[in-house]
Amino acid sequence: MLRGMRKASSNWLGKTIMAVVMGVLIISFGVWGIADIFRGFGQSTVATVGHTEISLNEFRQIYTDRLQQIGRQFGRPLTPEQARAFGLDRQVLQQTIAEAALDEEARRLGLGQSDDQIRQLIMNDPNFKGVGGNFDANRFQAMIRNFGYTEQRYVSEQRKVSLRRQITGTIGAGLEPPKAMLDVLTRFQNEQRAIEFVKLDAAQAGTIDAPSPEALAAYFEDHKVQFRAPEFRKIAFVVISPEEIGKWTQVSDDDAKKLFDQRKNQLGTPEKRQIHQIVFPNVAEAQAARERLAGGLSFEDLGKERGLSASDVDLGLVTKSSLDPAIGDAVFALPAGEISQPIQGRLGTAIVKVDKIEPGVEANYASVAGDIKREIATERARVKVAELRDKMEDERGAGTSVVDAAQKLGLTAVTVDAVDRSGRAPDGQPVANIPQGLDVVSQAFASDVGVDNDPISFRGGYVWYDVLAITPSRDRNLDEVRDQVEARWRQDQIAAKLKTKATEMVQKLEQGGKLADEAAAIGAKVETASGFKRDDSPAGVPSNLVAAAFRTAKDGVGQAPVTGGSEVIVFRLTDIIDPAADAASDAVKKLKDSIDRALTDEQVASYVNKLETDIGTTINQAAFAQVTGANQ
Repeated sequence: MLRGMRKASSNWLGKTIMAVVMGVLIISFGVWGIADIFRGFGQSTVATVGHTEISLNEFRQIYTDRLQQIGRQFGRPLTPEQARAFGLDRQVLQQTIAEAALDEEARRLGLGQSDDQIRQLIMNDPNFKGVGGNFDANRFQAMIRNFGYTEQRYVSEQRKVSLRRQITGTIGAGLEPPKAMLDVLTRFQNEQRAIEFVKLDAAQAGTIDAPSPEALAAYFEDHKVQFRAPEFRKIAFVVISPEEIGKWTQVSDDDAKKLFDQRKNQLGTPEKRQIHQIVFPNVAEAQAARERLAGGLSFEDLGKERGLSASDVDLGLVTKSSLDPAIGDAVFALPAGEISQPIQGRLGTAIVKVDKIEPGVEANYASVAGDIKREIATERARVKVAELRDKMEDERGAGTSVVDAAQKLGLTAVTVDAVDRSGRAPDGQPVANIPQGLDVVSQAFASDVGVDNDPISFRGGYVWYDVLAITPSRDRNLDEVRDQVEARWRQDQIAAKLKTKATEMVQKLEQGGKLADEAAAIGAKVETASGFKRDDSPAGVPSNLVAAAFRTAKDGVGQAPVTGGSEVIVFRLTDIIDPAADAASDAVKKLKDSIDRALTDEQVASYVNKLETDIGTTINQAAFAQVTGANQ
C-alpha cells in the first residue's frame, strides 16, 4: 500500500489527490482518535497494568520484534496466521504484561541500577565481544541494530531487565526440590529395560502376486488423492544480504592492517602476574607491615594476623587492567619476587608482592587476518545492503519486476520454473538453487501472480520475489502414475500380512510359546537389547520399540510397527533394572538443577500472577486483535 501511495503521488495530479485524502484522515483523527488521549484507555492502548499503559504502537513493536527474532532462529519468517496458530500472540501479550507488572513493583520498591552497572553488564556480555575477547563497540552496534534496537532503547531495556531480575532472583532464592520428588524422577529417568525381539520384514510376508488390472484400478480410485499432482508455481527472487554482497568485497591487507593496529592490544594476550596483596587503612600501618615482610614474614602469616584467608591474600594471575589503576601501574613495574612500597589505591594503602610473571603474547597479524577481513567485508556489506535495499524498493515502487530490477542494479535473480509447496520440482527432487533456510516457497504460495510482495528478511538482508505463473493441482490418471500406484499397493499388502503374522506370534507367545521357536519357524533371528533407558536410542532398536518396551510389564510381549509399515517387530520384555541413584553423580545434579529451575519458574509465575491481580490488569481485546491481525 505504501508503495502504491508513493507511486500515486509522483505526479501533480496524484499529489493533489493525496493531499485531499490526507486532509480527510487528519480530520478523522481529530474526530475519532483524539478522544483516547482524554479517556486514558482507548483504541491506542492494548493493556493497562497498574499505572502503566502498554500502547498499541509499543506492543506492535514488541510483537514484531519477537516474531522477527523467532523467524531468524528458525530461518524462516512467521506469518500472523502461523503466530496465532502457535499461540505466540497470547504468549507475547502475557510476557509484556508480566514485565510491566515487575516494572511497576520495581518502582514501588524503589529499586535502581546505576549507569556504570548497566555499562559493565553490557560490556561483559559475551555476545558483544570481538576477536580478542574484549567488548567490541562495532559488534555491539551491529547486533542491536540487526535486532531492531537503537543504543538508547537497548540500554533502557537492559536497565528494566536488570531490575526485574533483582525481584525474580529474590523470589526464587533458596528453593530446593523435595527429596521424594528427586528420588522418583531419578528412578524414572534411570530405569533400564532389556528385551528380546524378532524383526519381520518383506521376507516374512511371503510372495505378493502382481495385482490384476481391475484390482489396481480399484486401489487407485480409492487412493486417488494420494497421487494427485500438486500445485506448482514459477517464481523469481533476488537475495541481497551481507553474505552475498560480501563476496563482491575485496579487503586489502592495508585496510586489514589498519584495523589490526587499532586493536593490537585487544587481540594479543596481555601480560599476567601472580601477586599477593594486603590492603591497610593507612600508610603508617602499611610501611610497618612492609618492614616485617622484608624481614622474612610471609604474606600468608601476615594475612592470618589480620584475619584474612589465603584466598584473600593470593589474587592469582591477574592482568593490569583488572587492578586498581594506581596499584596496577606500580605492580607491573616490579620484577618477580619483589615487594612493593606502600601504594595508595582507591580502597586503601596496599602492599603487593609479585610471585610470577607470565609474559604477554603480541598479536600476530597473519593469525587473525582472515577474521579481520571478514569483519571488514561484513561491515561494508551491511552498508551496501542498505543502499541496494533502498534502490530495490524504489524500483519495485515504480512497478518494476524482480528480474528487471535485479538486472538494473547488477544483481543476479534466480528463476525457478516449477516448485511445489514442499520445495520440490516436478521430478520430485528438491529445488537446488534456493538457499538453505530461505522460506521463499511458502511465501510464494501465500501470494499470487502480479502481487507486489514485501521483502523477506534473510541473514541480515532481504529477499524480493515475484510469482510468475501458477500451475493448478489436478488429478492424475492411472497411466501417469501406474508404477507408483503398484509400488504403494505392494507396500500396503506387505504391511497387512506382517501385521497379521505379528498378531499370531504375539498370541502364541502369550499362551506360553518361546520367541526362539517362533523365529525359527519363519526363518528369522532373535536379537537382544539391554540396559537402555526410556530416552536412549540403542543401535538397531527403533524409537517406537523403546517406547513400547517401557509400556510393557516384565515378561510381557507385544509388537511395534516400524515407520512405513514395511517392518514389524515382535518382542518380549525380559528384565527391568532399577539402579540405585548416586546423589553425587553429574546426572542427578543436572536433574536437580532442572527441577530447581522449574520450581523457580513456577514460584515467579505465581508471584507475577498475584502481582498483576493486586495492581490491576485490563486488556483491550480490540487493540490486541488489531496488532496481531486477528481482526482481518
